[in-house]
Amino acid sequence: MADDAAGAGETTEQPRPEARLAHAVRVAEQALIEFEIAVETFRVEVENFSRLHHQRLGPMYARLDELDAQIAEARAARTGDPEDLRKAQDARSIVMPMPGVDELFHDWIDSDGLSPEAAAMLTEQPVRPPKRVRPTDEARKLYRELARKAHPDLAQDETERARRDEFITRVNAAYGRGDEALLKELAQEWAAGPVLPEAELSEADELYARLNWLTQRKELLTVLAQELEESAIGAMLRMAPDDPDHLLEEIAEQLLGEVSQRETELAGLVE
Repeated sequence: MADDAAGAGETTEQPRPEARLAHAVRVAEQALIEFEIAVETFRVEVENFSRLHHQRLGPMYARLDELDAQIAEARAARTGDPEDLRKAQDARSIVMPMPGVDELFHDWIDSDGLSPEAAAMLTEQPVRPPKRVRPTDEARKLYRELARKAHPDLAQDETERARRDEFITRVNAAYGRGDEALLKELAQEWAAGPVLPEAELSEADELYARLNWLTQRKELLTVLAQELEESAIGAMLRMAPDDPDHLLEEIAEQLLGEVSQRETELAGLVE
């Protein structure tokens, strides 16, 4: 009976509800950070690819617009039809100044004229891939490590959040430029800096508020990620996620073919 009484007096200690909630918050924080890293990585890829796309292909699109306008004008001059005249005016209204050969190939022009890359393109020879449009694998690794360690969402007071915000801003800027050397310096800086202990959350209302904020932040990032994926550049990157440089080459070849076709059509109209 004594043993039974002793057994009845023993209770298994259960985790406090606040402790379980604090664990859920920590899990949500880490999940959000990983999601933010993925979204920021893709955003940088889209931004860099968009910049290179405009640099390499923008003049070709402009040339096509100019040729379309000239074709429409030549056709209108032949027919005198009011509808053809209207189409010619519409085509001309969207045209930027026609690029010259130097603009068309940008930095593919050297002191001796067309660079080997430009000459190869015109003669249908293999072209060297353009500069990388994404940070190196090492830069991506450094960025992810720094984002996980220094992310502002891990701060438990405003002073620490401000310090992390300023640091992550510099990390994002270095990653956006693909500056691997600077990312290494930032990693050393963070390792040498103060590491403040994380305050233990104990109040249920604070934990619920934190979890609610994390949920809202995730929803905003989901919208941003969807917008990036559905953008024209994002869609192009999804077509060739492992080799976007080659995709640019293919598009450039296609555009040059369209330019050639338009020039032939225009020549036939002005003869």
